[in-house]
Amino acid sequence: MHIALVEPYCTGSHAAWANEYAARSGHVVELFTLAGRNWKWRMHGGAVTLASRFLAAGRRPDLILATDMLDLTTFLALTRPLSDRCPSAIYFHENQLTYPWSPGDPDVGAQRDLHYAFINYVSALAADAVLFNSRYHMDSFLGELPAFLKRFPDAVELASVDAIAGKSRVLPLGLDLAKLEGFRPQGTPEAEAPLLLWNHRWEYDKAPEAFFQALYQLAEEGVEFRVAVLGESFGRAPAVFNQARERLGARVVEWGYQKSFGEYAQWLWRADILPVTSRQEFFGASVVQALYCGCQALLPHRLAYPEHVPDGLGKAVLYREDESLVVRLRELLTGEGKARTALDRHVARYDWGRMAAVYDDFFAGLVAGAGAGVQEIALGW
Repeated sequence: MHIALVEPYCTGSHAAWANEYAARSGHVVELFTLAGRNWKWRMHGGAVTLASRFLAAGRRPDLILATDMLDLTTFLALTRPLSDRCPSAIYFHENQLTYPWSPGDPDVGAQRDLHYAFINYVSALAADAVLFNSRYHMDSFLGELPAFLKRFPDAVELASVDAIAGKSRVLPLGLDLAKLEGFRPQGTPEAEAPLLLWNHRWEYDKAPEAFFQALYQLAEEGVEFRVAVLGESFGRAPAVFNQARERLGARVVEWGYQKSFGEYAQWLWRADILPVTSRQEFFGASVVQALYCGCQALLPHRLAYPEHVPDGLGKAVLYREDESLVVRLRELLTGEGKARTALDRHVARYDWGRMAAVYDDFFAGLVAGAGAGVQEIALGW
């Protein structure tokens, strides 16, 4: 089977997902991509450029697999000579309807932010299958759609929400977790103060202020810890990062984006505790990577995080809104809390060694049953 995977924003986790699935799939997966920059323009114009490349390739695929950064309606309209009657699926890494916009983005105040969510909406409407990387993601998107459509003046087609829901499924993100094994440390590490880890993007939606505020308080109390702040900055990182580096001083043992995957992986294996404060997470690839490497996580009991925690271990890993992150973190750092809870075996199920076959089977079934509805995805858990 031949799959045309269309990704206008090919960087970071989007690029990893596309390239890794293409490498591990039993199908032929042909990539049509653009560089991951200027995301707003990619959502507007990416479909035009990639439609031209798709037509130039001259091959009709068995399935078109797009991501949420593509205006699928425009792409299908422009590629009719090859895409007519070809089934399509759209994979939502994130969406612009429930993603929290930065308060500094000028499009919010100018009421120009709705169109990106509308692109997601009509793309989902046009696709034969709508795939989300977590149940939280699917439920939040579908739950918000009616209110979104009611913001328009008339003829808002609320029945279309049920149409989208009927073809929506959860297909978790595949990750190359096995690659981390090549950097697993040998021997017993030296006894040092516990190492806290930040390994997310340096952006507003990850709530760095809450993370660093907890560290400031514990530092003022004299609690022993070190911190490694990894992750990528895209030029306009929140000011708290510069403030934190100065304020935490010698407690900072690593700072900034790691130049190689190996360097990044080694810090994951060294880290002891992963305190997470994000205000938005549709899946959480960086969290899953750290869990696989044995980090003790402290995760908010919301968003997609509970889906990565097996039944019975929630109290040890998840903290609720009415609980203090500082209290939970202090207990772990001082040894007053419960024993560390390892989730490495649980999250190993997201490795491509298992997920590639799940993807392949679903897409083969979608093509075989095109026009006859979308079957459930057999995850086996």
